[in-house]
Amino acid sequence: MGKNKMTPSQKRQAIWGWAFITPTMLGLIILNFYPAINTIYQSFCKTGDFGRGNIFVGIENYKKVIANTETWQSLWNTVKYMIVEVPLGIVIALILAVLLQKKLAGKTLFRTLYFLPMVCAPAAVAMVWKWLYNQQFGLLNNVFHTNVAWISNPAIAWISVGIIGVWSIIGYNMVLFIAGLQEIPKDYYEAAEIDGASGLRQFFSITVPLLSPTTFFIVQTRIIGALTVFDLMFMVMDKTNQALNKTQSIVYLFYTYAFTNSNRGYGATLVVVLVVFIMIVTFFLQKLEKKMVFYN
Repeated sequence: MGKNKMTPSQKRQAIWGWAFITPTMLGLIILNFYPAINTIYQSFCKTGDFGRGNIFVGIENYKKVIANTETWQSLWNTVKYMIVEVPLGIVIALILAVLLQKKLAGKTLFRTLYFLPMVCAPAAVAMVWKWLYNQQFGLLNNVFHTNVAWISNPAIAWISVGIIGVWSIIGYNMVLFIAGLQEIPKDYYEAAEIDGASGLRQFFSITVPLLSPTTFFIVQTRIIGALTVFDLMFMVMDKTNQALNKTQSIVYLFYTYAFTNSNRGYGATLVVVLVVFIMIVTFFLQKLEKKMVFYN
């Protein structure tokens, strides 16, 4: 028998193995790999007349994107949104997770309530928050007797949108933190109590270090999620909003060029630039993992 010859049983196992992984492989190729390659190709092209066909233009799109101040403004808007959403979403979720781990009446109900924003339709969330932020008849201005243009003032609109992002993601982060907290051995806390450590000392000396793998995962995924935000800004910020230029994300800008202006080549270039930026951020995060993450 040849060294590499398969037995009938091994052949059947190989056939069944390929049969099980083929749907996943086809899905990855059709829905992930091909669109990614096609996007890179389109970034070197200009859309033909009447939106038909692609004309190869080399790196002209990249020159235009880099020279356009709108690109850097949109990227800065995205980074500002990330600065608001990621830290606040993580800190608030961690505090809630720790509190809901304690013996608390109705904590299952509280967990459900905090997670509800994750299952709400983005359109419904945007409509509710636009009503809350409305300058004339919004709930916030009526309750606090103010006249603040929450989403039309360029100076504060990005903060208002970031708060919506924080509210929307708290439940998801909280569930991950609860899962991480349940993996920490209780013996550590019992030993700390015997040594006289306060609850605050236990939190910073035991919970935070041992929860660092979960925290790092949330930080990394939420940074990527914040840098690719689109639906929230698209539904909250109207095209006529005077603060749009100071709040639109780079994905929003891509949508404008690729689908509104039918300039798919320029839009694809914006996506490639964003992907490169995310790869750079992820690279530095991976470097920080060895210094900041503790595995028990």
